[in-house]
Amino acid sequence: MATIPTQPGDEPLPAVGADTDAAVDLTAAAVEVIPPGIVAQSLGEYLRGWVARVRGGDAGVLPVAFALLAVAIVFTIVSPNHVFLSSKNLVNLFDQSAVFIVLAMGEGFVLLLGEIDLSIGYVAAIGGTVAADLVQPSPNWPWWAAILAALLVCAGIGAIHGFIITRLRMPAFVVTLAGYLLWFGVMIIILGTAGGVSITSTVLPNQEALYGIVYAYIDPLVAWVGLLAIVGLLGAAMWLRDAGRRRSGLVAPPVGLTVAKIVLVAGAGIVVVAICNVNRGNFLPIVGVPWVVPLVLVVLGAWTILLERTQFGRHMYAVGGNAEAARRAGINVSRVRTLAFILCSLTAALAGIIYCSQLGGLTTNINGGQLVLYAVAAAVIGGTSLFGGRGRAIHGLLGGLVIGAIYNGLYLLGLPIQWQLIITGLVLLAAVSVDSLSRKGVGSGATARA
Repeated sequence: MATIPTQPGDEPLPAVGADTDAAVDLTAAAVEVIPPGIVAQSLGEYLRGWVARVRGGDAGVLPVAFALLAVAIVFTIVSPNHVFLSSKNLVNLFDQSAVFIVLAMGEGFVLLLGEIDLSIGYVAAIGGTVAADLVQPSPNWPWWAAILAALLVCAGIGAIHGFIITRLRMPAFVVTLAGYLLWFGVMIIILGTAGGVSITSTVLPNQEALYGIVYAYIDPLVAWVGLLAIVGLLGAAMWLRDAGRRRSGLVAPPVGLTVAKIVLVAGAGIVVVAICNVNRGNFLPIVGVPWVVPLVLVVLGAWTILLERTQFGRHMYAVGGNAEAARRAGINVSRVRTLAFILCSLTAALAGIIYCSQLGGLTTNINGGQLVLYAVAAAVIGGTSLFGGRGRAIHGLLGGLVIGAIYNGLYLLGLPIQWQLIITGLVLLAAVSVDSLSRKGVGSGATARA
């Protein structure tokens, strides 16, 4: 039977003929199932369609947004002197969340396929270790070359995982569990008898560059100019793209929605830059946006475009939704799955480099297992489905912020690590429950319409 295409991650609607009753059913279904941006002609219609989708079980990012708001309110109230929302602590929260965010965006690629990568924690450690080793006095590689080498090494690891999973037909759980142990051992071999590597030298500029990913800051004036340029370029691109689609008679969001998105992006950017440009130093002035913030945003933008604006992204959603149907439609399922594991490991390498910058180096004491759990938890808490076919890069950002906020808030309260694990586990359980219930709601709604 023919289908009506929808946005990535949405179930297709059955096509109907000229039958009046079927047409009425399709119209009703469109309000509930088709994304509001497709059928809406105004911002008001979009909002009504969005409310209908939420009532139908597709809550989108609402649960994680409420979770983030609840965490912020609770920790603001209970933290000593209400410092949770102070500029100094919020910048620390950004820094602490960066690793969780990037790991979650990497894990999201395989979760979209209904798979899981249990090795991502130690793959990240391999990436950080390779980059840190290459900026030591010998061989003293340029920092950018060290980062590139780390990315290529981890991409190769992802290719190995993908090849074994797709060509040898082995379960991803088993392959990446083996990788968890294997790459931990490889990391220990790379670190050698010293058991660790440091990048805190103030004499070697390439070490300073890696360390400065988290601990170097953009000049406040440059940050404002950069924000203005980014919002201008992004806003112009969004406006021109949507306007072009309207002129061509193609489906496009209503004008009000386009304007609202541009205003939202500008507002979020202004808040972040304003917070970071407040002096956070006790003795010496510390102002400016940490370099890790634009780095994370670049990854977010790149993976958002890849998933939502490219053919490969559409194939990812198709394979995650129904691999057999995707295969019959002519999609190379093995290629998509292999590339997903490569992108997962590539992103993990970047997370490992950020983690190395946070710690000022890496040792064999790194807990890669905990990083794996946080990566999966952040992705799922953010809204990526464990069942495949639904998820976006921004879900990793939101989920990573929730994990980071919990970590940060409990640290301010002086509570031990076990409470962080307990609370994160409860939030993860709640997120999976919401995902399961929303899928049941959508499924029962579709059954009732049928």
